[in-house]
Amino acid sequence: MIKKILFVMLYVACSASSQNNHSIDELIQKTREKFAPDKRTEIFSIEYKSDNGVLTLDGETSSAKAKDYLLELIGDDVKMTDNIEVLPQDELKDKVYGVINLSVANLRSNPKHPAELATQSLLGTPVKVYKKDGWWFYIQTPDEYLAWADDDGVCLMNEKEYSNWIKADKIIITSDYTHAYSGPESKSSRVSDLVAGNLLKYKGNKEGFYAVEYPDGRKGFVGMEDAQLYDEWLKKTDPSAEAILEKAYSFLGIPYLWGGTSIKGMDCSGFTKTVFHLNGIILKRDASQQVYTGELVTEEIDFDKLKPGDLLFFGKKANGDKKERITHVGLYVGDTEFLHASGRVKVNSLDSSRENFSEYRFKSFIRAKRVLSSVNKNGIETFLTNKFYTGEK
Repeated sequence: MIKKILFVMLYVACSASSQNNHSIDELIQKTREKFAPDKRTEIFSIEYKSDNGVLTLDGETSSAKAKDYLLELIGDDVKMTDNIEVLPQDELKDKVYGVINLSVANLRSNPKHPAELATQSLLGTPVKVYKKDGWWFYIQTPDEYLAWADDDGVCLMNEKEYSNWIKADKIIITSDYTHAYSGPESKSSRVSDLVAGNLLKYKGNKEGFYAVEYPDGRKGFVGMEDAQLYDEWLKKTDPSAEAILEKAYSFLGIPYLWGGTSIKGMDCSGFTKTVFHLNGIILKRDASQQVYTGELVTEEIDFDKLKPGDLLFFGKKANGDKKERITHVGLYVGDTEFLHASGRVKVNSLDSSRENFSEYRFKSFIRAKRVLSSVNKNGIETFLTNKFYTGEK
C-alpha cells in the first residue's frame, strides 16, 4: 500500500514538472514569435532548467524588450535565476559599431572560414556588432541580416568614430571593378580592389583622382572616372524601371554564388538586392524575405498586370500542412521575360512559345510584387531613410 502511495506521489510530481516545463516552452515560443520571428534578423536564443523549484534562464537576445516581456509572462511568483544576456556583449566594451573594411566581405553562418557563406557586404557599409568569438564578430547589416565577419572584414568603432564615418563626405564606386592606388597614378602600387557600391571617405582631388580613406585609416587614390561623390550620387539615384533594368542587364553572365551579393558573384536574391542597391534602394536579403515587401501585383502569370521592374517569386505553394516555400526570385523585364541568377545571370521567358522558356520556373511561379511603387513604405527603404546609413539608433 505504501509503495502505491509513493508511486502516485512521484507520478503527480513528475506530471506537474512536465506541465510546468511545457508552459515555459510556450512562453519562450510566444516571446520569440512576438519579438524575433525571423532568426536571420533577430537574436533570441533562450534555454531553461528547473532544479529544486528554481527556474534558471540562460541565453542571449538582441532585444531588451523581449527579455522583459518573457520575464513578465513568467511572473514574479516563480523563483528564478536570470542569466539572459542582452547583447551587445560586455566584452566588446564600446566597440559595438562597425564598418565593412574589404571591397566584398564574406559573411559566414558560423565563426569559421569553412562555414556556409550567408551573405556578403560591401566596403563602407555601416553595421551593428553584437558579439565576438575569437577573431570573429557577429554583425547586423543595413538589411538587418545577421552573420559572422572576421576581423579583416569589419573595422570596429565606438559611437563617436561611427558617427564620424556616417557624417563624413564620401565617394561611391560606380564602375563594376577597379582599384585604389597608393598614389595619384595607376602605375603606383595597389591598396585594394574595389567594386560597384563601395564607399570610401573623400579627402580631396588630385590629378584626376579622388584621395580616399578606408574605415581602418588606410589611404589611397581612386580614378575619378570610376566613382562619384556620394551626396551627388544620392541625388541622382533614380528608382525607375529603366534605371533598374539598365543595371540588371549589366550583370548578364555573372556567375551564380550562394550567398553572393556583389559583382564578384550573386545568388538569386543577391542579384535583385544588388540591382536595387546600386539604385539607392535597400531590399531584404533573401527571396523568402523580399516576398513580404512591396505591393502585390498578381498570384497568377498575367502578363497584362506585370510591369518591368517587378519581382517574380518562385517556389512551392502551401499544400495541406506544408507551408509555402519561396526558393527563387527574378526581375521582370517585360515581354514575358525575366532576368535572374541561376547558374549565371541570364534571361528566361514564361512564354512556352519562346526559345528561352523555362518550364520549371513557369510551374513554380508563386506571385509578383512591385517594389517601385513602395519606395519608403511596405518594407522598402532607401539609403536616405535606412537608420544604418543615417546613423539613427
